[in-house]
Amino acid sequence: MPTFDNPAADAAEAEQALRGLAHATRRIEDPSQIYGVLGSLSQATASLSQALHQLGSYHDRHGARADATIVDPRQSGAAYRVSWDLHRAGEMLASIQKAIDSAHQSEATIVYQPPAPAARTSRAHDGLSL
Repeated sequence: MPTFDNPAADAAEAEQALRGLAHATRRIEDPSQIYGVLGSLSQATASLSQALHQLGSYHDRHGARADATIVDPRQSGAAYRVSWDLHRAGEMLASIQKAIDSAHQSEATIVYQPPAPAARTSRAHDGLSL
């Protein structure tokens, strides 16, 4: 369950959930689930984009913090580079979300036929005789 206040724990849980999804989608048993999966992935992508922008904004506000220890003095601009990369990744995810949304809308137009029921064989007897 998400904590909504512990980003490290929630990120670890999201990682495991996505790993599980990657395994679960290796074989699609019920294609009618694809529409819902795409909707969930679209929302998840939007949330991930938002989280990356928020992490980037933290670095924007605290780029030259007095309480941060810079391991290598040549890396004094590290917070700004982190911010740039996070905002860039957030924008990339926004584009990805649009592509997922397009696929989601197209998926809505596909009707999957239910699998054919297994053929029942009718036998007058079970092959035994007395």
